[in-house]
Amino acid sequence: MLETLKEEVCNANLELNRRGMIIYSWGNVSGIDREKGIVAIKPSGVSYDDLTPDKIVLIDLQGHKVEGDLKPSSDTATHLELYRNFESLGGISHTHSTHATMWAQACKDLPCFGTTHADNFYGTVPVTAVMTQAQIETDYELNTGKVIVERFKALDPSQMQAVLVANHGPFTWGTDAAKSVENAVVLEECATMALGMLQINPDQQGISQPLLDKHYLRKHGKDAYYGQK
Repeated sequence: MLETLKEEVCNANLELNRRGMIIYSWGNVSGIDREKGIVAIKPSGVSYDDLTPDKIVLIDLQGHKVEGDLKPSSDTATHLELYRNFESLGGISHTHSTHATMWAQACKDLPCFGTTHADNFYGTVPVTAVMTQAQIETDYELNTGKVIVERFKALDPSQMQAVLVANHGPFTWGTDAAKSVENAVVLEECATMALGMLQINPDQQGISQPLLDKHYLRKHGKDAYYGQK
């Protein structure tokens, strides 16, 4: 099963590259086997052109390496903090995709302006608090996870599968590694649409609650009817 997990995580990382979500070795995807408590993650600094399943690193939820000759992603501690706190997560992606990162660097929430956004994210994509000097200088990657967890105290990570880390960039997640990548791609598209829309109409307000509910719940609600059974 862990070999399958490594293949899935490798393919998800390569999909980020195929979708134009990363430059050089920027970004990373992980996936977790919840039964075994093992996380598979991209190795640090390895080019996507050179990435193969055998290079994927396996670690436990405390960060101890289980398998692999390479160092895991420098963002590993962030991924692990999210897995430890959000039990619904099966995969996590981190990118520096251009437009989502613009919102993150601006330290601004990404409002839901239309139905494309509402089909995927239930409302405004939140931005975290700006990290303090102490958080940056001590356990930076772990504290990145902690500021995300703090931001989600009143949010459901199964309904809002994305976050913007202030001054940094987006993290997305899903039921598995592939779904986290899909959410990263969709988030980038929503961020791009929002920026263009605000140029056309800087005074535009967010989507109405009834329209948000209709589009999100018809795909993700208990009585969802989008797609094939």
